[in-house]
Amino acid sequence: MKLNNLPKLKTRRTELRKALTPAEATLWKHLQNSQFEGKKFRRQHSVGNYILDFYCPSEKLAVELDGAGHFTEEGVEYDEKRTEFLKSIGIKVIRFENENVFKCLDHVLEEIKRNFGVS
Repeated sequence: MKLNNLPKLKTRRTELRKALTPAEATLWKHLQNSQFEGKKFRRQHSVGNYILDFYCPSEKLAVELDGAGHFTEEGVEYDEKRTEFLKSIGIKVIRFENENVFKCLDHVLEEIKRNFGVS
């Protein structure tokens, strides 16, 4: 069964790529073109019915940046359900608040690197 980049989500993935949040755009500058530790990252990559902010296929690692919408009751519940699904198929999810990308980018990048090779 195909789980990655389902055709039904193509339009939404494209829209999200064109409208990255400032935090996503900043982090993407450091992850694109395999420049971060030689690892290929994809932005707005879908797995199942979920679109991940960033995904490193070789590490099965999803990196999510959370804005205000993630801290509502509904947002927390949705994120928990999504994380459980991704975990069930072997994908590790790490999360950062958007502001951390601006305030402590080095820490964010170090934490991503620390999760390489960890399942």
